[in-house]
Amino acid sequence: MTAPFLLTYAARRAAQAGLALALLAAPAAGRAGALPPGHPAAGAAPAQPAALPPLPPDRTLPLPARRPDAARLRELRGQREFRYVEAAAETGFWDNFWARIWRWLDGLRGTRTGRVAWNWVFYLALAGILGFAVLKLLQVDLARAFGRAPRRAGLPYDLLSEDIHAVDFPARLAEAEAAGNLRLAARLGYLEVLKHLSDGGRLDWQPDKTNRAYLAELPAGALREAFRECTRQFEYVWYGELPLSAALYQQVRRAQRGVAAASTATAVPA
Repeated sequence: MTAPFLLTYAARRAAQAGLALALLAAPAAGRAGALPPGHPAAGAAPAQPAALPPLPPDRTLPLPARRPDAARLRELRGQREFRYVEAAAETGFWDNFWARIWRWLDGLRGTRTGRVAWNWVFYLALAGILGFAVLKLLQVDLARAFGRAPRRAGLPYDLLSEDIHAVDFPARLAEAEAAGNLRLAARLGYLEVLKHLSDGGRLDWQPDKTNRAYLAELPAGALREAFRECTRQFEYVWYGELPLSAALYQQVRRAQRGVAAASTATAVPA
């Protein structure tokens, strides 16, 4: 065998080996890059394991009934923390009465007529309170304005409109005492005290002034305290209609004379 023949034979075997390698590499490259996912040739995803069915309950053995201890139950029932039912509150007659009144008022205010009436009642009450406050500020004698009027004395003049400076008090006092009208005599004596203090410049007498206004005009001292006691006794007798015995009348007259004595003993302030 010659050398050229050997060279030709070796080249032919090398070419066949290269072709065989190229044919083996081509299917692997096509499977890796050319085929899309999911293609039958690309290979299937690994299969998930199937879920096992649940086991049936065991009914062969019966479950024993558990009962709590009776003594323990009685102990728990006796504890206040385990009492969940509140006792109904007992209501009396007046509670039920006022509850009905408030329900009726709530129902009344729910209507148009009721709201109008309620507004009128509110405004009238407010006006009454304001009027009372104004009368108190003006020092109006509410006992005389709204109370019972004192009984008439049967004398031929009206002391409410008479000027105390024009009344003959000694003669009128003697007349009332002779008639047994001791309440009127006590009133005449009190008016005589007012006249004495007015004449002495202790106070400014006016027919529409109240006894408290006269008391406020006097300075602190013995005269003011004597006049306070005299005024208290007079108001009990006249406005309170306190029945007077002869002994009580003499006590009232002593208090009235005490005011005159204190007025004389006290100098008039400059």
